Amino acid sequence: MKFFKMLPLLALVALLASGCAKQVQETEEPADATSETVSITEDGYGSGYEDTSITEDEVGDAAYAQDEYADTEMQVELERIHFAFDKYDLDTEARQTLQNNALYLEQNPETSIILEGHCDERGSDEYNLALGEKRARAAAEYLENLGIDSDRIRTISYGEEKPLDPASNEEAWALNRRAEFKPQQ
Repeated sequence: MKFFKMLPLLALVALLASGCAKQVQETEEPADATSETVSITEDGYGSGYEDTSITEDEVGDAAYAQDEYADTEMQVELERIHFAFDKYDLDTEARQTLQNNALYLEQNPETSIILEGHCDERGSDEYNLALGEKRARAAAEYLENLGIDSDRIRTISYGEEKPLDPASNEEAWALNRRAEFKPQQ
């Protein structure tokens, strides 16, 4: 299943490597769309970056994917990331999503983003606003380290004020601990 999620990214890498430019269209995410899984790990943003270079086999897979999807127009959108309880560390899944978001921003240099930090309802208003800001800043710094100009990124914290799911349970809290990426033209 993970291979199929990576397939469009690999096709995009192959297109960039071959020098062929395809128009990337942004699609708007439905208001009720959420990530199905939330990966919670203990690795921190400060513990170093993973090696994101691709192997020759992956380049071959990307070339195959390019042929397979040659007649379809690729659509890329900015995706939200999620955080563990009381954390602002970026786990492996969040880093991969940020790398995909960086690809989108590289292909759309006229687009700036507002990076919103969000929390679940637990904790004081002040604490959650500060934690939301740390989450937004962690994501922004990662994008900047990937080469996105800091002038294109603004951060804001909403704390617990804008939940995706207003329920008061673990599932809802996991959805609400996030950073959102709002494109600005």
